[in-house]
Amino acid sequence: MRAGVVVAAQPGVEELAVQAEELGLHSLWINDTPMVHGDPFVALSLCAKATRRIKLGVGVTSPALRSAPATASALASLNALAPGRICCGVGTGNTARRTLGMPPTTAAALEKFTAALQDLCAGRSTEYREGDRVSDIRFLHTGEHVNTADPIEFVVAALGPKAAAVAGRRGTGLISFGLLDPAAWRGLHDARRVPGSHADSYLVTALHLLDENEDPHSDAARDATGHLVLSLLAFAADAPAFAKQLGPEEREAVRRFLDRRGTTATAADRYTKLYPNYLGRIAPQDRDLVVPSLMNTLALVGTRDDLLARIATLEQAGIDELLIQPVIDPPTEMAQLAKLLT
Repeated sequence: MRAGVVVAAQPGVEELAVQAEELGLHSLWINDTPMVHGDPFVALSLCAKATRRIKLGVGVTSPALRSAPATASALASLNALAPGRICCGVGTGNTARRTLGMPPTTAAALEKFTAALQDLCAGRSTEYREGDRVSDIRFLHTGEHVNTADPIEFVVAALGPKAAAVAGRRGTGLISFGLLDPAAWRGLHDARRVPGSHADSYLVTALHLLDENEDPHSDAARDATGHLVLSLLAFAADAPAFAKQLGPEEREAVRRFLDRRGTTATAADRYTKLYPNYLGRIAPQDRDLVVPSLMNTLALVGTRDDLLARIATLEQAGIDELLIQPVIDPPTEMAQLAKLLT
């Protein structure tokens, strides 16, 4: 299985990209979560200039965040800096919209957005609509400004069949966050339903390689995986219907999470309390929120043999690339991943 990394936009991100490339990692992705993280296109521009081989991805953007022409312009501009090395994840904006206090967009809007980006980034025209006004748009000047000749890889963010079906109709790959259930991945691939063709599938998770005799739920393990667990708790705190599907231990963690953030599941401004430091390193006082069941569901923790066996099972389920989100010591965590998989 290939290996890659997902990081937030920040000064010095190009140095991580250089190290990832030197380690032999296949790709580096930047989150697109406005008001929480920096801008991915700015960060990827720096990475594009500093590297020569590694694939560079936006993971993921959404029609609820950016217009198709603006997004296509950014992608094609990156493609001019790093020809043929650009990937773009597209989704409904589930988290990025919730951080603004807004709901995610629809699968239909996601499909139209994806189709428009595919057309524009390949140099074709596409329909553009604002209210009742409709026009055909395309890049009016290419030259050194943008690159529409080299292909850009598109992947759809999916946790269920609707988004996977969009990927199938658009001929894109899949990307999913914290989905470590092989049966669920087989379900996504079935929903994608593209006989005779293959597009890559990416799994975003966290990884902690246990030291000898280390407790799998040690402070170090919780620190390395806690950002994923707290991201799920934030979503559950923001979506009571989802929280009701969790077990007693997980629901209690959601309750404590809300209490510590000083808000409730129905407060109008809850998003301002739930999402600060989203996907950042957790505070030591929040380690108790990283309950073992959620660690095991969302992240990879174990000995080298344990991890390799679990990764092999995921590969058999159709996952092509494992993407980790390192938050403790990214250079060291990337080196561990490379040693494990490359």
